[in-house]
Amino acid sequence: MTFDEMKQQMATKKGFLAALDQSGGSTPKALQGYGVADDAWTGDEEMFAEIHKMRCRIVTSPAFGSGGVIGAILFEKTMEGCLEDGSPIPELLSRRGVVPFLKVDMGMHDTENGVQLMKDMPRLNEMCARAKELGVFGTKMRSVIHEANQEGVAANVRQQMDFGLQILDNGLVPILEPEVSLKSETRPQAEAQLLAAMLDQLNRVPEGEHVMLKLTIPSEANLYRPLVEHPKVLRVVALSGGYGRDEACRELAKNEGMIASFSRALLEELRVQMDDAQFDQALETAIDEISYASAT
Repeated sequence: MTFDEMKQQMATKKGFLAALDQSGGSTPKALQGYGVADDAWTGDEEMFAEIHKMRCRIVTSPAFGSGGVIGAILFEKTMEGCLEDGSPIPELLSRRGVVPFLKVDMGMHDTENGVQLMKDMPRLNEMCARAKELGVFGTKMRSVIHEANQEGVAANVRQQMDFGLQILDNGLVPILEPEVSLKSETRPQAEAQLLAAMLDQLNRVPEGEHVMLKLTIPSEANLYRPLVEHPKVLRVVALSGGYGRDEACRELAKNEGMIASFSRALLEELRVQMDDAQFDQALETAIDEISYASAT
């Protein structure tokens, strides 16, 4: 796919984004859920090798190329990895009609003013250049809002846009992900503050350019409709945020125009011990259910 074809797909095609971007902090839990015991690997290199095998099994499954998955977010090591035949993973995804994205954030600072801001990204331009070279369409970066704090929420969204504009300058489309924690005791107020801050920050996006947004499914259905309909927003996708798949799909379906970008809710029933037929069936079921919830 060309860049313009990828952009058209992200703007209009039915389906969802698969989040396959677990990093060092979240990989052990993902492997445990997949059925890989902690004593099966020692050190980061072996850990990432195990998660790479899981991701390769997912993206080469017939179910993954069936049309329900329209995009996939990759960890840097996955982007740089190859399949057994030597094919770069972004190239395989593109051939299968799946738009590749790259997770670029380097983790977060401790909570201050009710939010966790992202750490600096000194390699951002370098990562964007490499991603573009490999045929990647866009990026994703995550920060977290824990409570309704006007100053903190504004700073969180402003930082997302600061990096987003830098990514746009590198010729990629950024997914901004200021996640509102499902555990927040002031979640509805935090979501309202996020909406106002994001609408303000979108004024900074140059005419003719677009960003994507990855947001927690809001407690008030269709709260983010102004973002879904905003001319500078290519697509609004939803994170599962700790919901199981059934609940995540049920909550997502209440929000017109939002599509899924699930990780745990996509992978929760996959196990390393499954044979290929069982694995493909479990993945197909998950993709079908998430695609259906994304079709509202």
